[in-house]
Amino acid sequence: MADAAAELDEGGTVRTLKDLFAGAAGGVAQVLLGQPFDIVKVRLQTSTTYPNALAAAKTIYKTEGPLAFYKGTLTPLIGIGACVSVQFGAFHEARRRFEAYNASKNPLQSPGLSYPQYYAAGAFAGIANSVISGPIEHVRIRLQTQPHGANRLYSGPLDCVRKLSAHEGVLRGLYRGEAVTILREAQAYGVWFLAFEYMMNADALRNKIERKDIPSWKIAFYGGLAGEALWLGSYPFDVVKSKMQSDGFGEKMRYKSMRDCFAQTYKAEGLRGFWKGLGPTLLRAMPVSAGTFAVVEMTMRAIH
Repeated sequence: MADAAAELDEGGTVRTLKDLFAGAAGGVAQVLLGQPFDIVKVRLQTSTTYPNALAAAKTIYKTEGPLAFYKGTLTPLIGIGACVSVQFGAFHEARRRFEAYNASKNPLQSPGLSYPQYYAAGAFAGIANSVISGPIEHVRIRLQTQPHGANRLYSGPLDCVRKLSAHEGVLRGLYRGEAVTILREAQAYGVWFLAFEYMMNADALRNKIERKDIPSWKIAFYGGLAGEALWLGSYPFDVVKSKMQSDGFGEKMRYKSMRDCFAQTYKAEGLRGFWKGLGPTLLRAMPVSAGTFAVVEMTMRAIH
């Protein structure tokens, strides 16, 4: 309890900067590990060309070459680093606020969070993150799904941002699909942080050790499982987001709104339509989430 009180008294700005730095390091690891899986997932979500993930990967490799698996990487490498930085910074800030609230309500007990509070802190982190993740993922999806070769629509990320913003302005163009992005982020990161914190706390309690003494391989393992939980809990929102962010503009637009996209997807494909591409997503989630939490946790231990 003394450690928690000392943590609460520590300078908030310094702690937040450390959390942001650790998150940025985790974000870089996340992109480098996950980008090849992500392009397969997006192609499956937004097209009926491929019967399964393996066929999609083979076709991409054969027609576009091995570097195609890293199409649009510059945007997420910069952007996802910022996103994960915001996620962890916002989560730990919300966690400290909950701890302060708990301590004020019952000074005799540990100010540790309840599991609904962990979920709420994660959901807050997701909503804060959606401000930058929405346009970043929109640009990445456009670059991943554009025609190959001479028929390319965008020469690069900046050209994509400019052209998307030219369609009905920044909010309706670049920020298309933001409503469903907010829903996905809140649910996804609420589940993500809740699952990870539960497993870490349960391990420390079971083995009667401090959290800082949990070995790195366990941190990675629990992080990987949390990644699986993240996608299982939020995947239908992600499918709708991808469909909206790869949709045409003007007369070529198929989906008038998030609700219309849900309705059309269900009518055309049934419930299975909301889970297309889940296989490569779960394959990607384990190493990506494991690497993210391992890097973030080790970085935070080193700098705190």
